[in-house]
Amino acid sequence: MRAARLIKMVLLLQSRPSMTAAELARELEVSERTVTRDAQALSEAGVPVYADRGRAGGYRLVGGYRTRLTGLHRGEAEALFLSGVPGALREMGLEDAASAARLKVSAALLPSLRDASRTASQRFHLDAPNWFREPSTPALLPAVADAVWDDRPISARYRRGEDEVVRELEPYGLVLKAGVWYLCARVAREASFRVYRIDRFTAVDADGERFEREPDFDLPAFWEERAEQFARSILRARVVVRLSPDGVSALPYALGSPAAREALADADAPDEGGWVTVALAVESEEVARTQLAALGPEVEVLAPQSLRERFAADAERLARLYRPAGGA
Repeated sequence: MRAARLIKMVLLLQSRPSMTAAELARELEVSERTVTRDAQALSEAGVPVYADRGRAGGYRLVGGYRTRLTGLHRGEAEALFLSGVPGALREMGLEDAASAARLKVSAALLPSLRDASRTASQRFHLDAPNWFREPSTPALLPAVADAVWDDRPISARYRRGEDEVVRELEPYGLVLKAGVWYLCARVAREASFRVYRIDRFTAVDADGERFEREPDFDLPAFWEERAEQFARSILRARVVVRLSPDGVSALPYALGSPAAREALADADAPDEGGWVTVALAVESEEVARTQLAALGPEVEVLAPQSLRERFAADAERLARLYRPAGGA
């Protein structure tokens, strides 16, 4: 434990011109007295740590000393590529590896580049979860992430509706979509790839033997294809609407699916008032009611009749609510 702390102290001093005892204590999570003892131990071991006395003093390395302890091991190097998503790293149990990797890189950089991590973090930040959703970390995510990194098969219990099933899986990759974690895996018996929500796993056991990954597997391409298939698979109903010019512009945002843009591309020419008739693929009448209601008076439902009647009833209720006091 102490050896790792001493190495980290050297790397910290190598990455900055100087640091106070309080700063080092905070970074190393020890007392200032321990920092003093560690600095003395490094000095006795031949590391030129110099202590500047006084209120503005601190610790620094003398004579351009450079440690050779800056080599990244595989786990740190892989985690470094994900360092722009600190929340995801923390959930997968890789925060410490990423922190160590960033420190080693910082120590290895030229002095003029050592502020790169700070300046980048002040300019770019990824906030993955949706608005108004309390993010939750699946309890088994770290175990699944370990299996993904090590290419180890897992035996997993998975909730499917009211039942639980057991699946023997080869975990290929993790995807974080709108705050929800998914596993892309090959089903061992079927040699086919599927997608599983991590929060539906109830148990995960990793096998000791590694599996051989398919060299041509492309995780981003696979996810894009499956996500599009899923988006289309849930569109099981059809509605016909008239849209004003403003409704045409707002429709893709209200429905939030590629099907909306495709429907607009297939629509007939606008009528004299600029309104366009569009046939839409939707998840259900209830979902369509919620989505199209966002367009307000910029949409008229033509079919099915049941949905049109629901919109008419909603319009009458709104009219009653906003009728001036004392009006007929």
